Amino acid sequence: MPIPNDPVILLSFVNTQLRDNYPSLDEFGKSNSLDIDEIKSKLFAIGYEYDDKLNKFI
Repeated sequence: MPIPNDPVILLSFVNTQLRDNYPSLDEFGKSNSLDIDEIKSKLFAIGYEYDDKLNKFI
């Protein structure tokens, strides 16, 4: 699955996927063969961190 390169669009994309389709970031990554650490790093760079209790980046 291709993911957006722009961090702000990536944030919206990932949070929507988590809300609508996946119970956790790990499931999202495994199901789509994505590097979760890379996603976390890109979103951390714009001030967002993953909250596992809320299952979204905040």
